[in-house]
Amino acid sequence: MKNHYDVVIVGAGSMGMAAGYYLSKLGKRTLLIDANDPPHSLGSHHGDTRIIRHAYGEGRQYVPLALGAHELWRELEQDSGMELFSPTGVLCVGAEGSPFIEEVIKSAKEFSLPQEVLSSDAINARWPGISLPGGLVGCLEKNSGVLFSEECIRAYRHLGLANGMTLVPNTKVEKIDNFAEGAIVTTKNEQYAADFVIVCSGAWTGKILEGTGVDLPLQPTRKTVSWFECDELLYDSSHFPAFSMEVESQHYYGFPSMNGSGVKIGRHDGGEKVDPDCFNREYSVNSSDEHEARSFMKKYLPKANGHLIKGKTCLYTLTPDEHFIIDHHPMFSNVIITAGFSGHGFKFASIIGKIICDLVTDGKTNYDISMFSLHRFSNEFTN
Repeated sequence: MKNHYDVVIVGAGSMGMAAGYYLSKLGKRTLLIDANDPPHSLGSHHGDTRIIRHAYGEGRQYVPLALGAHELWRELEQDSGMELFSPTGVLCVGAEGSPFIEEVIKSAKEFSLPQEVLSSDAINARWPGISLPGGLVGCLEKNSGVLFSEECIRAYRHLGLANGMTLVPNTKVEKIDNFAEGAIVTTKNEQYAADFVIVCSGAWTGKILEGTGVDLPLQPTRKTVSWFECDELLYDSSHFPAFSMEVESQHYYGFPSMNGSGVKIGRHDGGEKVDPDCFNREYSVNSSDEHEARSFMKKYLPKANGHLIKGKTCLYTLTPDEHFIIDHHPMFSNVIITAGFSGHGFKFASIIGKIICDLVTDGKTNYDISMFSLHRFSNEFTN
């Protein structure tokens, strides 16, 4: 078949573009197909910035991956000549003794990560833009910070194309057929043969894999982020950290003002379950969009509770346990599924791209990805 590739990657967003880059570096004939033209605003990587932190409240199993990912981001920054990371530091806040904060502290100790544990009074004194009540503590990582997510995608795209990677944008994949000798990926206008297929299509992954013998437990969820005018003297990124705060049974994350952008804030938990092909992407359609963010700002970052500069919607794709899926298709070993990044996956995109490359070239990886296996879900999710 004339359109034959070593690897076809369905979805050229965060994980797909990274995987394409690493495979192209090894000389693999790699094709990426995306329904849009990445980076774009219809997936999960837009909105300018993402936090990267090392001591991980979601589970210390993530720490080696976070550290490895950070090294790869630095390599990409050097190879591309683009600014991809800002060392703002990251402050994680929660109730003293809460599972989130305890896991952050324990993971830092286990992996000898530099960290300051601060009382609410100490936090309020160091950053006058924060107003925390008693009973909360914070864990500050000075080596963590902010990734420029869309620039990261552009860097991988530019370098991958220079390596010979092929990208077909604005093209939907209609189906994937698997045979003993490989797979056929069909779009409206073309068919492509592949030795390996990587499916990493974000909120659309479940739909693309329909009819292939696996029904993934994925829930696309509508989320919003908001930017507010702030006192730049208090919240500028030169001295104010990115943050993740678990307060009043709610979990918010945010970013300092980057070059006058205003403070960016989003809620990590909650959200509206949606079909990614038919939901309203307009910010403020739901009355809670601005109100939710502003309620948090008013109480905890009062000097950043200014005029709404802009708001955007995005998608989380949640698994039941909010851990990722990185595994072979249960029926086809030449199909690799990466999905369900549950709103905390972007920071790992570099290392996941490398892991995908390992699975294609070696059939295994030295990184521990056992917690991301499909086998952890009950049989009701496969058919």
